[in-house]
Amino acid sequence: MATVAKTEGIKAFSATHDWESADYEPTLPVSEMSNPLTHNIDRAPASSIVKMLQACDFQMFQEKSGAAYERLLSDQVAKSLMEVAKRVQLILKNPQDSLIVLSGCGTSGRLAFFITSGFNRELRRLNHSAVCSYIIAGGDRALFSSQEAPEDDPISGALSLKKVSEGKKRVLFIGISCGLSAPFVAGQLDFCLQHPDVYTPVLVGFNPPHQARNEPIPGCTFTFHSVVTKMRELAKMQKAFLINPVLGPEAISGSSRMKGGSATKILLEVVFSAAHAANFSRTPITYNGILQHMRSYGKVLDITYSQTEGIAAVMEAAGRSLQCGRGLCYLSWGFLGLLGLIDASECKPTFGADYKDIQGFVGGGCKELGNKEGDLNLMGAEFGIAHIDFLHNVLPSLTDKDTVLLLYSHSDDVDEVAKMARRVKEKTSNMHAVYHQTDGDTAAQQGEINKLCSSTLNFIWPQATPASMGLQHMRLSGHPKSLCEEALLKAIYQVDKLTEDIMTCNLITHTHTARKVKKVVPLALVCLLTGYSIKEARSHLEQKPIVREAVEACLREQTLFSG
Repeated sequence: MATVAKTEGIKAFSATHDWESADYEPTLPVSEMSNPLTHNIDRAPASSIVKMLQACDFQMFQEKSGAAYERLLSDQVAKSLMEVAKRVQLILKNPQDSLIVLSGCGTSGRLAFFITSGFNRELRRLNHSAVCSYIIAGGDRALFSSQEAPEDDPISGALSLKKVSEGKKRVLFIGISCGLSAPFVAGQLDFCLQHPDVYTPVLVGFNPPHQARNEPIPGCTFTFHSVVTKMRELAKMQKAFLINPVLGPEAISGSSRMKGGSATKILLEVVFSAAHAANFSRTPITYNGILQHMRSYGKVLDITYSQTEGIAAVMEAAGRSLQCGRGLCYLSWGFLGLLGLIDASECKPTFGADYKDIQGFVGGGCKELGNKEGDLNLMGAEFGIAHIDFLHNVLPSLTDKDTVLLLYSHSDDVDEVAKMARRVKEKTSNMHAVYHQTDGDTAAQQGEINKLCSSTLNFIWPQATPASMGLQHMRLSGHPKSLCEEALLKAIYQVDKLTEDIMTCNLITHTHTARKVKKVVPLALVCLLTGYSIKEARSHLEQKPIVREAVEACLREQTLFSG
């Protein structure tokens, strides 16, 4: 009840500041306007800044008002997402000679990489070929530093798209430009429009179509506005798609990595999640399903901002470090690492920061991220993003005036987090943690980390939220849900390879079949943890009825044979 009241209060606060009125900064597109909610953000204390950011973020989920703008939860947006998801599903079903390309500049390009790498990783787990590729203006160095000149080059954009899709007969291209303005993306969309037999273009942005940039692009006969106009005509025949909910002005004027980045992530995750479920779980793509998934991201905001005091405390610590000429370091594990890197990389162009002011580091660096161009260390110190780079280049000079923030989830190697925390503690007491877990899961080492850190933000996500899905929640086996379900079905049907008939059966059929089989879960666990066949796993369970002992016996056996 308290959360509902708080949310309603935020919405009411937002509604009293009408940026949609015709006389409010009429010469600016929405994405470049100042936000009435944050006019004093430069002078506000940390606690007030967090509340301002909360109010701005809730603007994303406001229902469509009397204005003509489409909103995140608008009918047309949901319908467009549904149709794009269907096209992703078609490529998943028939991946040969097909490709999905996500592209953007700056944060949009980094999010293209984030979504692409995560989706491909999941496909490989299911023994499905990867179907996604990413393009970022300026190449992989732009993943971690600002590369502004390439963003203005439409010819480079078109050539990069042509290169990555060479030989493909069907390409779904998703171009991201929050302000409907980036020439790099305009060049790619124009290239798609010239080759409609191969390319289906999708544009994701957050201004109304009439506010697309209409300035001439040097060397081109088109503008971003003219490209959008053509796409709107083709959208009537579903040969192109324009997804452009209007989110309201950013908290920091023009900083589209904020709401623009959040909305980009939401929209693309909804599309790919729906397509994935349709292809692998036989869950149909429906309008209501898309809308329900979109609304669930509102719960993420509620949970996040339920800890405003803790967020403000970490913000205060980081601010003090920057004010005295020291820095903030994100030490991240798993998929959270890329989000930390995105934030660090954006501080230079947005706030004029030096790369040493805010730095991001993730486990194995580029090797862990799997970017196209591999290890970027040779390009300069700012591209050293692995934990080993932190230990060699940053840790020796840390003091209490620096702030270190640990970012991790329960599905990461929390032992490694604790080891790193102990090393950092030797140099600075100004260490904080952001720990994500799902309901019922926690790491044994968390108590020690809490003692080492000045503060810990512990986010507990219900199973049904997008954030918990992003954590790729681990079951008893410590394996992703998809592999657990596969092992469970193999144990139920007593087979080592699942057939199409089994995969298409409904839950009731699975349940009835499972009743006839003994020790389904233990059998599935042993198979999953050892790689043994159903027959071999059953034999070991007959000798060692306790699952732990059966697994240990299998592993000893494997070690003996491998030695």
